[in-house]
Amino acid sequence: MRHMLTATALVLAAVVALGSTGAVSAADVPEYVPIETPEPLPLPAGNWYLRGDIGYKIYQNPQGYYDLAGYESMFDESLDDTGVIGVGVGYRFNEYLRLDATIDYEFKSRMRGQLPCPACTGPSREGADLDAWTGLINAYADLGTYNGLTPYVGAGIGASLLRTTGVSSSSPGEYYGEDTWNFAWALMAGVGYDITENVTVDLNYRYMNLGDAKTNAPDGAPGNGSIEWNDIAAHELRVGLRYNFY
Repeated sequence: MRHMLTATALVLAAVVALGSTGAVSAADVPEYVPIETPEPLPLPAGNWYLRGDIGYKIYQNPQGYYDLAGYESMFDESLDDTGVIGVGVGYRFNEYLRLDATIDYEFKSRMRGQLPCPACTGPSREGADLDAWTGLINAYADLGTYNGLTPYVGAGIGASLLRTTGVSSSSPGEYYGEDTWNFAWALMAGVGYDITENVTVDLNYRYMNLGDAKTNAPDGAPGNGSIEWNDIAAHELRVGLRYNFY
C-alpha cells in the first residue's frame, strides 16, 4: 500500500512539474510583432540637367554686297524663315542662377538679293542656301516661381558655322559655297513649368546673331570677288524640355 502511495505521489509530482515547465516556456516565448517596411522616398531633383529644344526661326533681312571696290550694295535682300533644333547640358547653382552649354542646328534657308552690275544690262540676281551650326555658353537668371511658372532671362556667347551651298547668280562666272566661322551671341527670355519634380517644359524667345556668310570667289567673274551677306540675325520662338538628373 505504501508503495502505491509513493508511486502516485511521483506521478502527481511529474504532472505538476511538466505543467510548470510548459507555463514557463510559453511565457518565455516573445510575441511576434510585424515590422512595417517604410515606402521609399523620392530622391530630390539634381542640379545637373539635360535639355532639348525645337523652334521656328524668323530671319531678319541681311545686308548683301559684292566684295569688290566700285560695286554698290545689294537691294531687295531676303532670307527665308526656317526651323532650328538643339540639345544641351546645364547646371543649376541655386534657385536663381543656372548655366548651360548648347549646340543648335538651323535648317537650310534661301538667301536672295539683287546686285547692281556694271558689266550687265541690269541688276544681277544672287541667291544661296544657308544652314548653320551654333555652340553657345548660356547664363540664366530665374526670377522666382509664381503659380508653378518660373520666368527667366538669359544671354549666351559662342561660335557659329555658316555654310552656303546652291549658289546662283545671273552675273558671269560660277560661284561655289563656303564655310565661315563667326562669333555668335544671343539674348533669351522665357518661362519654365515643372510638370514633374524632374521635368520642366520651357517656352522661350531668343534673339540670335550669327555673323556673316559668303560664297567663294567665282572663276571668270569681274574681279573674282565673293558675294557676302552681313549681320545675319534672327528671332526664334522655341519650346523645349529640361530633365534634372542626379
